[in-house]
Amino acid sequence: MILDITQYGDPVLRKKCRPVDEIDEQTLKLADDMVETMIDANGVGLAAPQVGKDIRMAVVDVSHDPSCVSFLKVNGEDAKMDDIMPLIFINPELELDGARESDSEGCLSIHEVRANVRRPSIVKAKLPLLDGTVIELETDGLLARAIQHEVDHLNGILFVDRISPAAKVSIKRKLRRLAAHQGG
Repeated sequence: MILDITQYGDPVLRKKCRPVDEIDEQTLKLADDMVETMIDANGVGLAAPQVGKDIRMAVVDVSHDPSCVSFLKVNGEDAKMDDIMPLIFINPELELDGARESDSEGCLSIHEVRANVRRPSIVKAKLPLLDGTVIELETDGLLARAIQHEVDHLNGILFVDRISPAAKVSIKRKLRRLAAHQGG
């Protein structure tokens, strides 16, 4: 089922989400709906607060562009993108590494706003999956950026919080308009 995507100004986007303690039918259904919603919205990631749920769960799928990473390791072994996508994880733990790189980001919860965000180029992530297993993933490129972006959502951080002061000034009016439309 396609879910409504929470928009900028909604307080749930600023919440530090609570851990997922158990995987039940409701959690599995939410995960499926989030993947369907992300695909329908042409996104590469979606976090639970973006559909109004303050839990530490996110989905990421960048398999449309396998060349968007230069390496992908799962549990220390080289892996293929198709083996893990869509990536659905809960309660993530990140270790960030590498030089900070700037690239354009947008967000399904902040329509028509894109800006350059500097992020570490490599992510090492401990990602519990819905089947009870935990994978250790290491990657770069768009997948690393998407994971960082979605984990930020789980911590109540939006990509616009990470842009330069000059970039913030240039989008300030747009953000105010979006927040006012949301009622926030």
